[in-house]
Amino acid sequence: MKTDTQLTRQHIIDSGYTLISSKGFSNVGLSQILKFADVPKGSFYHYFKSKEQFGEEIINSYFKTYLSAIDELFAPEKGSGLERLMEYWLRWQATQSDTCIDQKCLVVKLSAEVADLSEPMRLALKTGSTGVISRIANCIEAGIDDGSIPEMHGFNTAEMLYQMWLGASLMNKLSRDPKVIERVLEATRKQLGLTVSTAN
Repeated sequence: MKTDTQLTRQHIIDSGYTLISSKGFSNVGLSQILKFADVPKGSFYHYFKSKEQFGEEIINSYFKTYLSAIDELFAPEKGSGLERLMEYWLRWQATQSDTCIDQKCLVVKLSAEVADLSEPMRLALKTGSTGVISRIANCIEAGIDDGSIPEMHGFNTAEMLYQMWLGASLMNKLSRDPKVIERVLEATRKQLGLTVSTAN
């Protein structure tokens, strides 16, 4: 019974994530979520006190999955610190599209939208993003230790790169120009000590 309850709750979260990552938080009504998840209104309020708490749980669930994926990607046996880190950025580049219904887009889409709308959701996004930055910083430090990345401040560099990629992802949504991401990838390579070609 407990497993069925957990599955139902996760199903509602997954359904809400699909809608919100595509349309945004404010543009998705409770009736849309219920219809998409195919659950009655009573079931929703059994698991969530409000739409705001539901949004917070979507963010928490997203980051739990996303951080686990980063931990797997950054495992030491996957290569040098630089190789692992560049694989992360290359995967980020590969996920960008005109519609951008993708995990990373949830942060891009919701950060500006809910920062002033919901303090719990803002804090959930901040906590999750800090977790991402921390893992990037650890990978940079591993690269410094193994000699694949030159000496630099790990956390400051990680924070700068993550913010740069989030900004580029937002501009990519506005311009729908793949060169936006190409340029940030080249800037990342340069920051990490790789030789790059002249940016377009």
